[in-house]
Amino acid sequence: MPVTTPAPEHKRRVRYRGTHPRRFAEKYKEHDPQRYAADVEKILASGKTPASTHRPICVKEIMEVLAPKPGEIAVDATLGYGGHALEIARAVLPGGRLYGLDVDPIELPKTEARLRSAGIPGEALIVRRTNFAGLPQLLAGEGLSGVDMIVADLGISSMQMDNPARGFSFKVEGPLDLRMNPERGRSAAALLGSLDEARLRALLEENADEPRAAVIASAVVQAQARAPIATTVALARAVRDAFPQRPGRPAAAEIDTSIRRAFQALRIAVNDEFGALEAFLRNLPGCLKPGGRVAILTFHSGEDRRVKKAFQAGEQAGAYAQIAREVIRPNAEEIRSNPRSSSAKLRWAIRADEG
Repeated sequence: MPVTTPAPEHKRRVRYRGTHPRRFAEKYKEHDPQRYAADVEKILASGKTPASTHRPICVKEIMEVLAPKPGEIAVDATLGYGGHALEIARAVLPGGRLYGLDVDPIELPKTEARLRSAGIPGEALIVRRTNFAGLPQLLAGEGLSGVDMIVADLGISSMQMDNPARGFSFKVEGPLDLRMNPERGRSAAALLGSLDEARLRALLEENADEPRAAVIASAVVQAQARAPIATTVALARAVRDAFPQRPGRPAAAEIDTSIRRAFQALRIAVNDEFGALEAFLRNLPGCLKPGGRVAILTFHSGEDRRVKKAFQAGEQAGAYAQIAREVIRPNAEEIRSNPRSSSAKLRWAIRADEG
């Protein structure tokens, strides 16, 4: 009797209202870009980033700065979706390898699988779930005194931003979390509940350069006193309520910018981003071989100031032979095709030769 193979189970497509999916979970084609490549290309062509994906920024410029060669050792200190890592890993083959670091336990396994399916062999890709502040310890554990190149793409990825469950965006309802690693530390909601008006104002000023920090801090603390702020929409509403409906009220776009800054300030505090960045920058020269190159993408002034000053101090101390005099920005074509790249700034440095 012949053996018959059972037909694959038929799955009905996700149903949604209207002609296009709006909610993150409904965008099933964007979550499976390999199967629905043509649909994803249309989304990319429209200047949008498909859900569950991330578009690497300044890839050409970073590759020119790092100039990877076969046999070299590279580190992507913020692996994310793996866009920069894929190009670098291909360039150091044969004989080279790339270390990919990230703290996100949700996205990291997906990215590792994506890179391996793209043909990066096992010995050429070493993935570690760790913060880049721990790079010296990682290299010591691998028996490496330094590497040829390091890239770091600071900030949050599109995958994190677009997923409501992660709580990074005020545009959709979700828990006010903001943790890069949701398995560690306390959420933004918990942090916010512990802050008084003075401390919240300081966070808004120090982490986001918010010019209206005082009025926003007052409004948010008052809202928190009425009911705990536990969701993204609740925080956005509290910030928006700081600007009453009256003549002279800031435009909606200005208010949205203040909301983004409030989210940024809390995210930086929750993840100790500045502390980790400062530790990374302090140890960076010692993680590079003589002549080693580093490229860092920043997305707001607090990050860029720290990178700029660290590179300048390193050059003055003789640790760097050369540093970027001016930031490199995405060109007009990249900004048109990927509006999320508009705030990016790229700086680079080259490790001095010993002796």
